[in-house]
Amino acid sequence: MIRKNEVRKNQYYDSVTLMVASSEMRRLEGIENAAVMMGTDHNRMLMTDAGLIGPDTEEFGVNDTVVGVLAESEAAAQAAISLFEELLARKKSNRDGAAERHVRTQTEAKSGNPEANFAVISVPGRFARAEAEKALSLGLHVLLFSDNVSMEDEIALKDMALEKGLLMMGPDCGTTIINGTALGFANVVRRGNIGLVAAAGTGLQEVTVLIDRLGGGVSQALGTGGRDLKAEVGGRMMSLCLKALDADPETEVIVILSKPPAKQVMKKMLEQLEHIQKPVIAAFLGGDPSLLEGSRVVYAEDLEQAAVMAVQAAKGQTPAPKPDDVDELTRLARGECEKLASSQKNLRGLYSGGTLCYETMLVFRDRGINAWSNIALDKALLVEGSEESKDDVLLDMGEDFFTNGMPHPMIDFRQRTLRMEKEAADPSVGVLLLDCVCGYGTHDDPAGELAPAIRQVKAQAEKAGRHLTVLASVTATETDPQVYSRQVQKLTEAGAIVLSCNAQAAKLAATIIELQRKR
Repeated sequence: MIRKNEVRKNQYYDSVTLMVASSEMRRLEGIENAAVMMGTDHNRMLMTDAGLIGPDTEEFGVNDTVVGVLAESEAAAQAAISLFEELLARKKSNRDGAAERHVRTQTEAKSGNPEANFAVISVPGRFARAEAEKALSLGLHVLLFSDNVSMEDEIALKDMALEKGLLMMGPDCGTTIINGTALGFANVVRRGNIGLVAAAGTGLQEVTVLIDRLGGGVSQALGTGGRDLKAEVGGRMMSLCLKALDADPETEVIVILSKPPAKQVMKKMLEQLEHIQKPVIAAFLGGDPSLLEGSRVVYAEDLEQAAVMAVQAAKGQTPAPKPDDVDELTRLARGECEKLASSQKNLRGLYSGGTLCYETMLVFRDRGINAWSNIALDKALLVEGSEESKDDVLLDMGEDFFTNGMPHPMIDFRQRTLRMEKEAADPSVGVLLLDCVCGYGTHDDPAGELAPAIRQVKAQAEKAGRHLTVLASVTATETDPQVYSRQVQKLTEAGAIVLSCNAQAAKLAATIIELQRKR
């Protein structure tokens, strides 16, 4: 086996291009492994661990593109690198030959389309403020997908937007639906009278999808970025979005989704909500329901309940929580426990959706299961993600550590499937918990990527004389490009138990672990 490297100095390619190139290169005959990545510290570690780079590899930095190939021969390695060149040339040719007008600046784009009023920005974090400022100065609302943006830059951008009366959604805002148009990671949901605002991207996806499945519809779904309700940012964009939903004639019910806001932000938000006459449901995940006592806001304990109560309110009914089918969850849990060894008392959750991971952590906490996590509530349980797992672990693989220089795990499944193999090899693990997030912007067949890995880890456990329970939920609708029922079918056929939503999957996982620890 030989290793071949190339370093492209000061050449940047978007993460999707690099993902596609890496996948195509690995399919070639005689290739053991191949990857093309930006030269971040995290990617350096990944490529080193995979044997794709070594001490003799040319020096590189974060602005360089690194090609690594493990092949059976020099000819096979060179063929892989030549394919990368061909893919880049093809991409450039398609772009240059496109019928659309090709522009190089936002100013050019705006001058060519004066009616445009929205910009979606996804650039490395260090460039995000400059590009967002350009868009705002042109009078454009902004969805800023970029992460790794400083708090100082976020505040400055939101202040600039507020002065101009513009939406500045983000940074790290992945999901928005405006007048039926999905932006970023968003799903195809029916139009209706429920408007949402969220400091939680996959939380917004989950609730809009569940609203659709329950027969309701969405007027608007606005993202603010995950830090908007922190004390430093002060709910700047949440306040503007609430004003927009209050003024929107199509919105008759308002839903707020986020982690618990800072106390001073919550106080300001409740004062604003007192002047809104539309029904308001709030899912402050992990928050104290007593904070809403005396207000007109209805508290939802999880994302599923938020969707249920929103649809009830949209039909003119009094919002009320839907009770869990505890008997059914217990029946399913006992059936799995009968297959597990008494020593399999731990679980591992590998998520592409940060809010879904967070919701699961809250379910576990309420049931007395303290999971290690890279987004842990308790700093004593905080892990970065690179450590060897122990006990119960929930990882948000969309966090910066995993995505710096890499595609988001809703797009590229390589890191997650490799981690599945690693976690399933631990003989103490009985449950593997996964999300499967679909919609625009995500992989065109998430379940198709997860299914082979599920089969492999279950076979790996069986070979070692163990059973492995794989639980999953699918965030999708029947009208999504990936089609909800097809995704469920693929996961089920691979051996996973698919629950109706993330909250139900988390509750089943917790029930299994509780029963296992009583054995």
